[in-house]
Amino acid sequence: MHRESFRCFHRLRVRWAEVDAQKIVFNAHYMMYADTAISEYWRALALPYESGFAKLGGELYVKKATVEYHASARYGDVLDVGVRCAAIGNSSLRFEIGIFSGAALLSSVELVYVFADPATQKSQPVPAALRSLIDDFEAGRAFTELRSGDWNLLGREALRLRTDVFVREQQIDVALEVDGRDEAARHVVVYNRLEQAVATGRLITESPGVGRIGRLAVDRDLRGSRLGRQVLDALVAASQARGDREVQLHAQRSAEGFYLRAGFSVQGEPYDEAGIEHITMVRGF
Repeated sequence: MHRESFRCFHRLRVRWAEVDAQKIVFNAHYMMYADTAISEYWRALALPYESGFAKLGGELYVKKATVEYHASARYGDVLDVGVRCAAIGNSSLRFEIGIFSGAALLSSVELVYVFADPATQKSQPVPAALRSLIDDFEAGRAFTELRSGDWNLLGREALRLRTDVFVREQQIDVALEVDGRDEAARHVVVYNRLEQAVATGRLITESPGVGRIGRLAVDRDLRGSRLGRQVLDALVAASQARGDREVQLHAQRSAEGFYLRAGFSVQGEPYDEAGIEHITMVRGF
């Protein structure tokens, strides 16, 4: 088992509560590390677990769990937990997990899940959509689709996701969220393999030669998985392609670092917008 065998990693730091009297990680915590990394695996596949598996019509139940210890992790160590789906049977999925400190393999874990009806907990065949999604991810093939278009084409799914994020989660007044500018905007929506909209954003014209990106929303379960950057890059490219000299956005201060990493710079002072502190950010072409 080598690091190069894994496409999905979850990084964590060993906490004080996880070590025993010998100052090494208590053996049961390695299984917890593996289980946590399995959650990251579904995020890597752009699959929100609750809504995704509800759409697939089943749940995963652990059938077998084994762990083999090779070396010890200690308080403060940074661990990389690699996850791969090694085999898919008729109703089962077998995952291999490697827990690494640098290049050193500390422990290896095998988890076997059964796909089953959540009401009866009786096994059923792994859906073809889940099987092909995992196969494509493990092979390095595309497993999401970015669509760009107008409000008539993408508005229904874009609005549903924006409502979940801005209205329900952030408590923004729906009258502010639906501002009458969507019909003239360019919209981008990222869909996962189950045709779920998982990220969205729009581009409007702020003034001649100046675009403005906004309404960038990512499914809560999938934030930090680069879907937001995928949407942002597509909207920046659309602004540049239509001849804008610059593109700006009104960033929530909590997301300022995200936009800085994408090449935007701060302009002016912070201000309140919809009850949330914002800052204007600009990127020229």
